[in-house]
Amino acid sequence: MVRKYLPLLIILLVVLAVGGYIGLRGSPGEDRLRRASPAPEIPAPINQGRGVEPELQVFFAGENEVRSMKIEEYLQGVVAAEMDPDWPLEALAAQAITARTFTLQKIAADGGVPRRGAHASTDIKEFQAYDADRINDNVRQAVEATRGQVATYGGRFIRGWFHAYAGPRTALAREGLEYRGANPPYIRIVESPVGGVIPPEERYWQASFPLSRVREVVRQITGRDPGSITRVEIASKGPSGRVTRFNINRTKVSGPQLRLGLGSTVMRSTFVDSINLDGDSLVMKGSGYGHGVGMCQWGARALAEQGKGAADIVRYYYRNIEIDRLW
Repeated sequence: MVRKYLPLLIILLVVLAVGGYIGLRGSPGEDRLRRASPAPEIPAPINQGRGVEPELQVFFAGENEVRSMKIEEYLQGVVAAEMDPDWPLEALAAQAITARTFTLQKIAADGGVPRRGAHASTDIKEFQAYDADRINDNVRQAVEATRGQVATYGGRFIRGWFHAYAGPRTALAREGLEYRGANPPYIRIVESPVGGVIPPEERYWQASFPLSRVREVVRQITGRDPGSITRVEIASKGPSGRVTRFNINRTKVSGPQLRLGLGSTVMRSTFVDSINLDGDSLVMKGSGYGHGVGMCQWGARALAEQGKGAADIVRYYYRNIEIDRLW
């Protein structure tokens, strides 16, 4: 009996051995993929050696001076300024990963803020927000828990775009930011998970603008005077439903540019639900706050309250990325 089945037993043992070997190593394809996309190097301007926390030259806009500080210390002020310091730890940790990645990507691509002679700036218009006065133990813990962690794609730092609230869903880079290049492969449209976490006053917005101001903003953007405004309508929308072009009289105007021109804290997003001309004013209503690309901060809070960890929150908003630790 044993002799009869001996050849089959030998074949089975060989199959199990080979299978176990492959299982321990991972498939050859996976191994090649890992080798093809190693973690990126710390950007040369701040690289003090593999695994060593970099030191930054940070331009402090309020004092008009450049100071040296460790990157993790700098990130505490960024996280505290960009997100409510009392929010769930995992949401703050997701913000830390995203802000750290944003910082390193900008330094790798542009050297940081060259015109300031610095790697970073506390001026939100040229880099990220920063407020050391808002740092608390929650923020310190979130930054420390993610020390050195960055989001990467194909061995490069991702563009760590983030915003306050996506509205119904996030945006592609071109429609939300009017990004000129191809949409990065890790930027995708995802449904907003905020549920009942966000209060109505944060979820929706309404704004009124004098038509004279709208006319001037259109002239500045396009170089053409649209004349006395009698018609404002949506000309086109992007895949997420955001306005990409408005018709103002007969002049086409970029949605993202009009928002910036009218004031991004007033016209909070290009997710516009209604447009009306009321006397000498343009009245718009919508939802969302920010450009809508990348990580939604209110969504990060909602996911954290659902029990998601920081890495899972970041991966929800950026497709097929890796979380690498550089120091």
